[in-house]
Amino acid sequence: MKHTNRVSPKEVPKQAEKPRKAVDFVTISPEDEGQRIDNYLFRNCKGVPKSHIYRILRSGEVRVNKGRIDQTYRLVAGDVVRIPPIQVAERPQRQHVPERQFRVLYEDDHLLVIDKPSGVAVHGGSGVSYGVIEQLRAARPHEKFLELAHRLDRETSGVLLLAKKRSALVKLHEQIRKGSVDKRYQVMVQGDWKNQRQHVKLPLHRYLTEEGERRVRVQEGGAGIAYRVQHLAKLR
Repeated sequence: MKHTNRVSPKEVPKQAEKPRKAVDFVTISPEDEGQRIDNYLFRNCKGVPKSHIYRILRSGEVRVNKGRIDQTYRLVAGDVVRIPPIQVAERPQRQHVPERQFRVLYEDDHLLVIDKPSGVAVHGGSGVSYGVIEQLRAARPHEKFLELAHRLDRETSGVLLLAKKRSALVKLHEQIRKGSVDKRYQVMVQGDWKNQRQHVKLPLHRYLTEEGERRVRVQEGGAGIAYRVQHLAKLR
């Protein structure tokens, strides 16, 4: 008769966990003003999954000035943020992020503008260990602040703006929200594009996945977004 060695549940090592912390009340400084509350929590609650951050936001456990807010709330200097106790598992040793230099189109004390190649994610996420921002931080350890001002899809190449100061990031986000930033995309389509210029308007619905990732799909009831499309060339 064969004997199988079985491991008792008591013998299975548990993942190490940090002690449960008390409720924190944090007063927002002018340097942190303008950030979305979810991004602020991602930065200050290291090791906590995004899904858990969104859960405590939806449940009202996170409060600002004693009131409930959603994940889109933008912080104001002087806000008092209530952060509930969070059980944080000890994180394994971080994976090495290789340095990488990207072609710099413009740089000053406030901005860094690079040419992002196709096939490179702008940041780590689902199935991606690291992206442009992590590699740039590894290549520029002297930079005290370096953040993406916007995002480009992994397969999209083009101009990518990064802020080197919090004040620059806030200003860029404000300009993007107001629509004062001119964004132009060049795409290749299949078929016979008949008009030299054409307006395309579709209802786009923005939503978040359970992991907190932003997604957009064409859906009735969504915001009507208009695009002006100009035909540049025909390839045969």
